[in-house]
Amino acid sequence: MPGERDTHMDTKRRSWIKSLTWRLFGIVLLGLISWLMTKDWKQMTVITGLFHGIRLILYYYHERIWERVSWGKVKHPLEELPVNRNLTSEDLEIVREKLKGLGYID
Repeated sequence: MPGERDTHMDTKRRSWIKSLTWRLFGIVLLGLISWLMTKDWKQMTVITGLFHGIRLILYYYHERIWERVSWGKVKHPLEELPVNRNLTSEDLEIVREKLKGLGYID
């Protein structure tokens, strides 16, 4: 929905999957460029493999570091509340009404 923001941190697995899919796109692109420049399959493979292996690892850690940076993120007003169980629909309605009263939602 417009205006909604996700304040949850990605799982490590999700970060790896995002990193892998982005790198696959880059591998194809750099492989094509390398082959067009060298016309040599072996050189293309070394250039592309080395470059993307390094970038894959760096991207993963870059994502994980940025997940810890609070700058630019909107903090949910109830984020600090400890919750001991799943909320019922009645609980959610109470929370919704409280947030309306505080002016957080319409």
